[in-house]
Amino acid sequence: MKAIASKSFVLAALIAAPLVASAQLSTNVSLVSNYKFRGQDQDLSKTTAVKPALQGGFDYAFSNGLYVGNWNSNINFNGAGSLEMDVYGGYKGELSGVGYDVGVLKYAYPSQATANTTEAYLGLSYGAFSAKYSSTISDKYFGFSKAAYVNVSYAQEISKGLTLKAAVGHTNFKDAADVDFSDYSVGASYDLGEGYSVTGAVVGATKKSVLAYSDINKNRFILTFTKAM
Repeated sequence: MKAIASKSFVLAALIAAPLVASAQLSTNVSLVSNYKFRGQDQDLSKTTAVKPALQGGFDYAFSNGLYVGNWNSNINFNGAGSLEMDVYGGYKGELSGVGYDVGVLKYAYPSQATANTTEAYLGLSYGAFSAKYSSTISDKYFGFSKAAYVNVSYAQEISKGLTLKAAVGHTNFKDAADVDFSDYSVGASYDLGEGYSVTGAVVGATKKSVLAYSDINKNRFILTFTKAM
């Protein structure tokens, strides 16, 4: 049995080797003045506009369109500092000028497993416009009823290095329509060169009062400094 297992491992390694060799690794790290997810603050420990978060991750993109990646950020739910760890994988391609992206993403919270959520998604893009639909495939959506999310965004370079960005999204809960909400973002990013960029945007969501949090969806002006490698 050990010999068979060993041979299977070697065979799998030989098959995977060309794929790994063709993979392109990219990494990123960011400092953001306030981490919002779908328009909602992810640091609930204070009500100030500035609640810095350190974020970063990596992506492996293969020549055949497959990709896998990881992204992380510090958060603070219910006064307890924690970490968000996202793991995802999918396939990207283009057909007649229309880009498509299909995959699965898991949001994991090591110290608060009840918030763990997995979504399947489908994205389409054409020119400056893109749209993405995500649906919960785990038992719950961050501890609540399953939900679907749709987002439409626009990004257009208006002068060298300066890109105008806007997006609007909507979260629809399967069994709790009274808490459905929409989110939005309007801003711009500037390419500083050598992988550095800065982004400024006004981000928020409807229904300013959610559960016990009176300002979780409040409009914020958010600054993000990023280094991509």
